[in-house]
Amino acid sequence: MKDDGLPIVSPPFEGDDDSETGVDSDPGVAGVLLAAGTSSRFGDENKLLATIGGEPVVRRAARTLVDAGLDPVIVVVGHEADHVRDAVSDLPVTIAVNDAYEAGQSTSVRAGIGALSDTGDRDIDAAVVALGDMPFVDPQTVETLVAAYEADAGDALAAAFEGERGNPVLFDRRFFGRLVAVDGDRGGRAILLESGASALVAVDDPGVRRDVDRPGDLGGKR
Repeated sequence: MKDDGLPIVSPPFEGDDDSETGVDSDPGVAGVLLAAGTSSRFGDENKLLATIGGEPVVRRAARTLVDAGLDPVIVVVGHEADHVRDAVSDLPVTIAVNDAYEAGQSTSVRAGIGALSDTGDRDIDAAVVALGDMPFVDPQTVETLVAAYEADAGDALAAAFEGERGNPVLFDRRFFGRLVAVDGDRGGRAILLESGASALVAVDDPGVRRDVDRPGDLGGKR
C-alpha cells in the first residue's frame, strides 16, 4: 500500500535490535518541535498550553522527543513565546524564537533547523521534525523512525499509521539547506514528497495522525 506514491517500510529493520531503551548516539539525531503557531481554530486559549492529564500539550509533545533519546531537542516558540517557554522549562530542551511565526510554518522550520548550527560541535546527521500540537505520538514511534534511518530505509522518512502519512518526519542533514529555504506554510512536505529517497515508516501509533485543533481534540482529559 502506498500514500502519495511513497513506499512503506515496516520494522524490524536490518541491524535493529528492537531495543526500547532509546536511540543510539550513532547516528546523531536531533529533534525540532514546531510550537510557534497562533492556535486560531482553538478559540481564545492557546492550544499548546491546554492540558492533557494535567500536562500542557506542548510539554507532552516535547517530552516525546526527549524520552526517545534525541539530542539536542530544539523547541521553536513564537506566539505567546514566554508562556510556551515556561511550559517546557523543566525539560532538557533548547529554545529558538521565531519572530516571523505569522508568515507560516516554514519560518519555524527555518528557525529550528538553523538553531542546530548553534548547539556546539556535536555531529548531527539528521533531525526529527515534530509538531507541538501533536501530543499523542509515542516515543517509540520516534525511535522507530531513527531505526529506519539507521537501516538506510530512506533519507526523508515520515511516520504512517494504517498506510496514512502522519508526523513526525525525519530529514537527513543533506536536506537542511532546502528546509531553511522553503517558504509559506509548506514546512518540509514538498521535500518529503519530491525526494527520491523518501519513504513512510509503518508504526502502530494512531497518535501520528492525531493533532489538537479544537478543545474537543483533547479527548476530555484536562
